[in-house]
Amino acid sequence: MTELRSIPFSPPDISDEEINEVIDTLKSGWITTGPKTKLFETQIAAYCNTSKAVALNSATAAMEMTLRLLGIGPGDEVITCAYTYSASASVITHVGAKVVLVDSGKDSFHIDYDAIADAITEKTKAIIPVDIAGVMCDYDKVFEAVESKKDLFNPSNDLQKAFGRVIVLADAAHSIGATYKGKMSGEVADFTSFSFHAVKNLTTAEGGMVTWRDIEGVDNEEIYKQYMLLSIHGQSKDALAKTKLGAWEYDIVAPYYKCNMTDIMASLGLAQFKRYPEILLRREEIIEKYNTLLADFDVTPIKHYDENYESCGHLYLLRLDEKDESFRNKVIEKMAEKSIATNVHYKPLPMHSAYKNLGFKMEDYPNAFDMYRNEITLPLHTLLTDDDIEYVMVSLKQALNELK
Repeated sequence: MTELRSIPFSPPDISDEEINEVIDTLKSGWITTGPKTKLFETQIAAYCNTSKAVALNSATAAMEMTLRLLGIGPGDEVITCAYTYSASASVITHVGAKVVLVDSGKDSFHIDYDAIADAITEKTKAIIPVDIAGVMCDYDKVFEAVESKKDLFNPSNDLQKAFGRVIVLADAAHSIGATYKGKMSGEVADFTSFSFHAVKNLTTAEGGMVTWRDIEGVDNEEIYKQYMLLSIHGQSKDALAKTKLGAWEYDIVAPYYKCNMTDIMASLGLAQFKRYPEILLRREEIIEKYNTLLADFDVTPIKHYDENYESCGHLYLLRLDEKDESFRNKVIEKMAEKSIATNVHYKPLPMHSAYKNLGFKMEDYPNAFDMYRNEITLPLHTLLTDDDIEYVMVSLKQALNELK
């Protein structure tokens, strides 16, 4: 009989490097947005091959502030996928725009690329494709769809005019460090929002970052300035600038929002970022071990590596072939009996009360439901040992055999 052990789903990987970096920040006397936040922005921008990056307190804030930067609001429509977490769609409602959901592709965790063009109307201003589990979307197909309907695009300000088509804002909460056709997540979409939440590959406890591609005729410094205003109450100077002798004076240019990152959060990120290559390597090793051990199971894991993309290995999504919700839920219970935490990514948005109340019906998104009904997410994190992985696999095989 296999010895019982406890396998958490996604604990943060915190080493002495992170602890010491946070202690250094606490001792520095500067704990809110300051030099470490700015350094973290610079490092992520360089990593993503972009001119600038903006650190905020969540990926949700990064997406919402981007929609606000673009001037998207009431009367506008924004497209996203039905197979995602609420944040991808809730930010659309936050700015007063209409959520337009597109089904996932057949046997795919990503948006149905063939359905995007049909969802674009004269009111569509942006699309939020969702990278899943560390695997980036096929952005060539996303851009092909928005370019095919550029004649319908109706810009309402100069920034939207600079694009001349529906703007692509990637929900890349899962994909920091992933690549698509040799390009880094962060330099592929028009704008890209990353998450550094506690369960993510690279964490700042809570936190996020937004990057963007250079836009012809638009000054990156001006975009950066607008994000700063949006994230700190529309205040013309941040706290760091106000500490300079005699520099207390400031203006509030608009009644904006509060979603900045702190230096405490950034110090965690800086230490994690130093370790990120080894974190990605270990995640790839775990995925390869899972793939090998699951070879004779009646399951289909998400494909993390392909000729066109390399995942950052955020989640291990697994479909139980030819099974339904009831069976999947029993497997989760069996795994819990072995003290193994598993999860489901995702319950499609139309299954939730908030989106039912907006008028969405699950029967309109059959592909998303088909992906959800037999999906189970196995633990994937850098605190897993090889023995832990074996234990997960033995336990899963026992669960599947017992439930046959």
